[in-house]
Amino acid sequence: MRIGSPAELASSLSVTELLAPFLADPAGTGVFSDFDGTLAPIVDDPAESRPLPGVVDALGDLARRYGRVGVISGRPASFLQAHLGGRGLFLSGLYGLELVEGGAVHPVTEAEPWRLVVEETAAAAEAGLPPGLGVERKGLSVTVHYRVDQSQREAAEAWTAERAEATGLVVHAARMSFELRPPLELDKGTVLAAAAEGCRQVCFLGDDRGDLEAFDALDRMAADGATVVKVGVRSQEAPAEILERADVVVDGPEGSLSFLRALL
Repeated sequence: MRIGSPAELASSLSVTELLAPFLADPAGTGVFSDFDGTLAPIVDDPAESRPLPGVVDALGDLARRYGRVGVISGRPASFLQAHLGGRGLFLSGLYGLELVEGGAVHPVTEAEPWRLVVEETAAAAEAGLPPGLGVERKGLSVTVHYRVDQSQREAAEAWTAERAEATGLVVHAARMSFELRPPLELDKGTVLAAAAEGCRQVCFLGDDRGDLEAFDALDRMAADGATVVKVGVRSQEAPAEILERADVVVDGPEGSLSFLRALL
């Protein structure tokens, strides 16, 4: 289902039908979303990213209505806590390497031994990468961005592949970037599966390759009898797979906000 604008989303009978089980059983429902590109516009400097106006209030309202509402992101959990915390949301950062619990950030135990390796890799990136590539330190992972100079994509890919070989970290391709993370079996899909355990209805909104694992998890939930809705967020940078696999496609963070409000 392709929805071109928030107004079309709000008036779509098909979307209303898809969401009817969610609205009828809020206690048994989980509502989850990615952050960058889904709830927040994409910006050149990751530190400058902010939720679209209206998103925070909508998430807080959803958290009071539904069984579980959360944001599962590649952002550090401290960033999510700073911008979304205190509203009863489930917050997972760094693709599951960190969780916010009781207002504090808790890294998963298995990731801690890799912290020094990541720090050394980040320092090497800052010292050795050519101009035009940005280095984003995330504590338990490090991302090399080529957004501001896309001609440097091959250099970013080669450097991260070499560091992965040398350190045991694993390279993950993302939106105009390559991220090095500890070699743990954690991703948005494993996080979503754990967070939504016991939910009879689950939806997830995403816009990038890392969100495909969350779509995979929804497919497994559906096979087990849950009602699921995969929401693809369209942009010039959204991979085709996200839009092809989505049950509903919305336009950018504005469309995501409209979808979230349709659940209230």
